[in-house]
Amino acid sequence: QVQVVESGGDLVQAGGSLRLSCTARGLKFDDAAMGWFRQAPGKEREGVSCINWNGGRTYYLDSVKDRFTISRDNAKNTVYLQMNDLKPEDTATYYCAADLSAYFSGGNYYCSSAHGYWGQGTQVTVSS
Repeated sequence: QVQVVESGGDLVQAGGSLRLSCTARGLKFDDAAMGWFRQAPGKEREGVSCINWNGGRTYYLDSVKDRFTISRDNAKNTVYLQMNDLKPEDTATYYCAADLSAYFSGGNYYCSSAHGYWGQGTQVTVSS
């Protein structure tokens, strides 16, 4: 049974930083593409970032590029999302997904949310 657990969400002021963590167990973690998605109230879920098995390929949503950094520690079965210069529009529930399907398009790396194992989410609230 695969378990995915996120942590690190909090209330922070605009311009602040948070680091989200996600631990996944019950799968071959060091083979798995991992990703972070978010959903704000009244909005569709969107892919924020994803990372391939060894960290050599990453994807970022345009609005978080240069502010967020995804990384992973395969020895700890954990993926991280460092979020800097947070903005009120980053407010959302952030979900970690494990064992995503990944593909290349136009030379860029993407992860699909169509498959994978999902955590329960962690709330990030950014006040202005």
